[in-house]
Amino acid sequence: MQEVLYIIALSLGSIVVLFFLTKLMGYRQMSELSMFDYVNGITIGSIAAEMSTSLDESFVQPLTAMIVYGVVSVLLAFASTKSLKARKFITGKALILMDKGEIYEKNLNKAKIDINEFLTQCRISGYFDVSKIQTAILEDNGKISFLPVETERPATPADFDMNPPQEMMNANLIIDGNIMWQNLRHAGKDEKWLMNQLKSQGIDNVENVVLATCTSDNKLNAYEKTGKEVKLDIFM
Repeated sequence: MQEVLYIIALSLGSIVVLFFLTKLMGYRQMSELSMFDYVNGITIGSIAAEMSTSLDESFVQPLTAMIVYGVVSVLLAFASTKSLKARKFITGKALILMDKGEIYEKNLNKAKIDINEFLTQCRISGYFDVSKIQTAILEDNGKISFLPVETERPATPADFDMNPPQEMMNANLIIDGNIMWQNLRHAGKDEKWLMNQLKSQGIDNVENVVLATCTSDNKLNAYEKTGKEVKLDIFM
């Protein structure tokens, strides 16, 4: 029983230390996760797990290691904000993977990305035809940025001298068959309005709705659960 209480105390202690280290390192760990940040985060987590189960050894050693990793991460982040050379050395540089109809296989190999993974990232970004891509750049955080060819660039209202009203965020009213009551009230609607909107779309049961959103112009978009499975092998 004493060992269990000791483990609980160590676990709570490691959680507290992780919390303060996360605050110290900032939200960059999640929003702009570089490879070093990723490895550093895993290492700190592993040390925290070791600290929470160190029954036979002192918890001071893993605690010190966690603090050292956290402080070094902060110092490197500070150095990268103050020096361009340090930033390039620490975070790396962007790589051009494709430009003007040419795919640079050497840069793909340097980034450890094969052509199938590159095509996957293209599809995720909405490009199912790579000929519509002018430039593809691998950023230092591991994400790929795409610049479409000019003829495939989406037209904007500014191209036609138009000034449309500002579009607002949609409110999620139903998620996985559950009514989001707070969102429903925030949208100025009630259950009666919601059910009428669903019935107008041929939906009688809320539990059959995987997602329903309300736009700023009071339009309900509902998506029913289909139970279907679609398999595509054309991308292999």
